[in-house]
Order: sequence, then C-alpha cells, then structure tokens
Amino acid sequence: MTYKKKELFTPETTQSLASHYKEILKLLGEDTSREGILKTPERVAKSMQFLTHGYQLDPVAILKSAMFKEEYQQMVLVKDIELYSMCEHHMLPFYGKCHVAYIPNGYITGLSKIPRVVDAFARRLQVQERLTVQIRDCIQKTLKPLGVAVVIEAAHMCMQIRGVQKQNSVTTTSAFTGAFLNNRKTREEFLRLIGADLH
Repeated sequence: MTYKKKELFTPETTQSLASHYKEILKLLGEDTSREGILKTPERVAKSMQFLTHGYQLDPVAILKSAMFKEEYQQMVLVKDIELYSMCEHHMLPFYGKCHVAYIPNGYITGLSKIPRVVDAFARRLQVQERLTVQIRDCIQKTLKPLGVAVVIEAAHMCMQIRGVQKQNSVTTTSAFTGAFLNNRKTREEFLRLIGADLH
C-alpha cells in the first residue's frame, strides 16, 4: 500500500459548504454583504475541509507504508504528540497531547507514522474516548505487537467557552492491549515515562 499526503480542497465541496455557511451567517443575524464577511463562507468551507481531512486518510496504509521487520522487543514510545480534533456534539475543538507506545513483535513502523495515525483519526468529528480506542486498535491490528498503550490528555472548548465553562479542566483517557493491559510493571513503566521529562 502507498500513502500520499493530501491537502487539496474539492471545489464542488467548497462551493456547497460555502453556500450553507452563508445561510447560517444570515440566520445568526449577520450581514453577509459586508466587506469583512464576503469571503467568510468560502474560508470556513476550506477550514472545515482541513479540520476534518482525516476522513480522506487511511491509517492502516500510513503504518504499512513504513513497516519493517525488526527483532526489537522493548517499548517504543512516542509521547507529547500534539493533537487537535473536533467534538462531534458541538463541532468545537478539543486539543492536547497524545502518548503512544507499543512493544514490537517482529515488526516496527517509522516513528513519524505514529503521529500521522493520530492525526488521521483526530482530524474527524470525534469524541475523545473513541479516538483513544481507534488509535490503539489500528496499531494493534496492523503491527500485531505484544501490546499497545494510548493516553490522551485534552482540553475541550465545548466545556471551556459554553455549557459548564470550566477553563482549566483536562480530560484524560487511556486504552491498553496485551502487555500493557496484563502486566502491571509494563503499564507502570509507560505511565512513568510519559510523565517524566527525559530531554
């Protein structure tokens, strides 16, 4: 399988989205003919396509594009991966960090592919709980490692600027398989490493 990064806006989709956003602006009471708003529907249409471009990505293909046989069987950890996603309930951003580890069982993947997998799932309408599990399951099913661990720490704008309005709240979710699920010492090592400043 080959994987190619895409950053293209579909003209038809842009035009269709823009027309809807123009109507939304009118319903909100905005004057869509004024200078500052004239191009806003098109800008938002392109912005939303970028923010949800994960629908166009295949996370499995991303991993397989740099999958190598290797006998290494210790923990591989990529931590502090910047994460940006959109809450599917209010279509407001949530953002934070994702920590991913796996223990190879014959195969490794290129280190940059782990953050790309995170992005492929994050750049969709999401809930943090499902996002955590999707990242875990993709790595487990594709690389078939001895175990996978995923922890996400994120702040949700839908909690910060509306509703309960708690600006300092952070949500943490975790998902484990194999050695991280069944071996307490392995899980504790992972949790210690993601909390440590090693650089």
